Amino acid sequence: MKCGVVVFPGSNCDEDMVFVLATVLNRKVERLWHKEHDLKGCELIVLPGGFSYGDYLRSGAIARFSPIMQEVVAHARKGAPVLGICNGFQVLCEAGLLPGALLHNAGQRFVCRNVHVTAGTANSPLTSELSGKVLKIPVAHGEGRYYLPENELQELRRNDQVLFRYCDANGQLSDRSNPNGSLDHIAGVCNAARNVFGMMPHPERAADERLGNTDGKAILAGLVQAVVA
Repeated sequence: MKCGVVVFPGSNCDEDMVFVLATVLNRKVERLWHKEHDLKGCELIVLPGGFSYGDYLRSGAIARFSPIMQEVVAHARKGAPVLGICNGFQVLCEAGLLPGALLHNAGQRFVCRNVHVTAGTANSPLTSELSGKVLKIPVAHGEGRYYLPENELQELRRNDQVLFRYCDANGQLSDRSNPNGSLDHIAGVCNAARNVFGMMPHPERAADERLGNTDGKAILAGLVQAVVA
């Protein structure tokens, strides 16, 4: 199984993701430049974090029109797995592959720190083994406040599409543990077909023992194993 990591101008977490996939999880990895029209036979596509095109409009709004995104959208619509982390999550929402939007953080401040999340569903390869666990994962974003209209939020809940929610160290939801003011404490979602995934926290930054935290490894390993299977 081969993984493709998309690289936009302004991506700054692409090498982190390449390292975890290739070195920690022992998978073949291709870097996919934003101007390409070839996914190079990759089965799992990852859109990493960063500031694609400088975030000069809404975050992800320009990257959504990159040539490579035509291939990513087609890949996703075939039912193939696509994961977006932070800016990658924003790009997937802008491309219409995931519901909702990521707005400026409550308080209009960039947030960069460890947070806690808990799985919102067990019906996902990212979360199937995480029920009841509280994970400590870093965030680093200025536009991470998840939002969608109330009727769409109700549909998201009915379809069990919430991957992660922000919580405290004990797994309790509270305003204090919500770092950006996201609606319903949402930190990540999937599409209705359950093959496109997005989350604001960075599991690739918590996947190596040398960092003193491997809580994110289980998230990425679960997805990789599901693709292999």
